[in-house]
Amino acid sequence: MTSQELLAANAALSGEVQRSQEALKIALLTVEKLKVEVAYLRRMKYGRSSEQLEHAQLELVGGQLAQPAVTPAVPGEDAADGEHHSNVTSLEQARKKREAQQRTGVRDLPDHLPRRTVVHTPHSGCDCEACGRGLREIGQDVSEVLDYEPGTFHVVRHVRPKLACASCVTITQAPAPSRPIDRCMAGTGLLAHVLVSKYCDHTPLYRLCQIYAREGVELQRSTLADWVAQAARLLSPLADAIGRYVLAADKIHGDDTPIRVLGGAGAKARTGRLWVYVRDDRPSGDTAPPAVWFQYWRTARANIQCAT
Repeated sequence: MTSQELLAANAALSGEVQRSQEALKIALLTVEKLKVEVAYLRRMKYGRSSEQLEHAQLELVGGQLAQPAVTPAVPGEDAADGEHHSNVTSLEQARKKREAQQRTGVRDLPDHLPRRTVVHTPHSGCDCEACGRGLREIGQDVSEVLDYEPGTFHVVRHVRPKLACASCVTITQAPAPSRPIDRCMAGTGLLAHVLVSKYCDHTPLYRLCQIYAREGVELQRSTLADWVAQAARLLSPLADAIGRYVLAADKIHGDDTPIRVLGGAGAKARTGRLWVYVRDDRPSGDTAPPAVWFQYWRTARANIQCAT
């Protein structure tokens, strides 16, 4: 074999080796990319609740980690001038500053909360234990603790004395105060608490019974359900007024939600409707206050008749 043939064979082998190395590099990059994708998918399904980004997630975003921009110091400049060229912010310092702000926010309790001051005096009183002389105050340490006292039940006794006149033999008595529900022992505050707990805090009535039982007040769920129904009748004029206000708007947003309604023992379930009407033209520059009106129908037919 001549020297020319040997050179040609060497060049061919060198090209083949180079192509093999490039193919191997592409394969390794593909494997690394697939590993990152699998790690990302696992993090999405089985990951922690923390929102901290890891190295693999950062590679998905930009393919490489973001490096801070640092301007190299020019030789001959002093340290003070070199600080002006650095754009690096210490993460540790930022974390400490954020934690200090959080600790400060916890200690700053709202000013509108009522304060109850408890003074802790020494056991010896105002006299010194060593010499028996009187002590005078030179300062004080004040610390605040946020506390909570849950709502408690109380009974309002309405006393109506009977007044009699000895000369004309007449008896005078003030009329009985009106109640929200006739022949009901619940006051306005208790009824409001039941309604807010059920519809605003989404607390079922049986849980309210358990909560009240811990306070020593035994109430049946059927009793609370009757109170809710009677209170809904009392609030019907207010709901009708809200409905008239919402329907008087130039533009109304509406939506319906089909729900499964049970018909009772032995009856088949049917489809009911929950309708919501919204009046809110604030994005269009309207100054009228927004309002929401809810309606419920047990059957879809009644819903369609009302909607049309």
